[in-house]
Amino acid sequence: MNENKMNINWYPGHMAKTRKQIMEDVKFIDVVIELLDARIPISSQNPEIAKIIGNKKRIVVLNKCDLANEEQNKRWVKYFEQKGIPAVLADSNSGYGIKKVLIEIEKIMEVEQAINAKKGRVGRRIRAIVLGIPNVGKSSFINRIAKRATAQVGNKPGVTRTKQWIRLNEKIELLDTPGVLWPKFESEEVALNLSYTGTIKEDVLERTEIAFYLLKFLIKNHLKELCSRYKIEKEQVLEIMNQEQSEAINIMDVMNLIAKKRGAILSGGRINEEKIAKILLDEFKNGEVGKITIETI
Repeated sequence: MNENKMNINWYPGHMAKTRKQIMEDVKFIDVVIELLDARIPISSQNPEIAKIIGNKKRIVVLNKCDLANEEQNKRWVKYFEQKGIPAVLADSNSGYGIKKVLIEIEKIMEVEQAINAKKGRVGRRIRAIVLGIPNVGKSSFINRIAKRATAQVGNKPGVTRTKQWIRLNEKIELLDTPGVLWPKFESEEVALNLSYTGTIKEDVLERTEIAFYLLKFLIKNHLKELCSRYKIEKEQVLEIMNQEQSEAINIMDVMNLIAKKRGAILSGGRINEEKIAKILLDEFKNGEVGKITIETI
């Protein structure tokens, strides 16, 4: 494993076409709901979001908050609020935070609604849209907030194609078209963060490399959770990491230790690197290693 060379290939060519459509859709919108992954609020944000939505009102929804550290969740909410952007913690699978999103939409539009009422425009519903990069849970969020399976859930960007308005309550309606923004790899770190959480779909050749960097991150920052999950001793991991050889080889030795615990062994006693890499990545994505926030404040 060459830890000095990182090669993540992900070409969202089809995403370029969506920008124009999103900007057209936003013209008819009052409030933009920007969906982020609570574990990586910065890496999961499209850097051009401000340009795309212009002066439209925005609410940040930190989705998958159940997989993130609770204290860090609170800090991220405060971070966005200090920037003047209301933020809500949510879990689209359980429905946690969904009611609060509706409350925040009405709250952020109070002044405009009062002005409309004075002008006699009574009864006009607030129009909202959900924007976010792939795999932050846009369709699942729409299904939950609409209280019915109106949007097709899938991993491919833009699976929901038929445009329709969903009436959420007496005051709010939602455009049932998840706006698929594109991640911007501003650094190797951002690309890795997107890989760890499943935003970038790793292929077989890259999986072991991504798992290597994930394991390096866990050893450095979440050794207790790592040892607990894989039933390995902290002292043994530290002993391996203190061996007089390159850090990369030490990390691979720890991966081999975990592989033996999980039975990821090929004939002849060799480690099945692909299998153990998949185990590490899948279990981290699903929160089984622990409630871990990668980007911390």
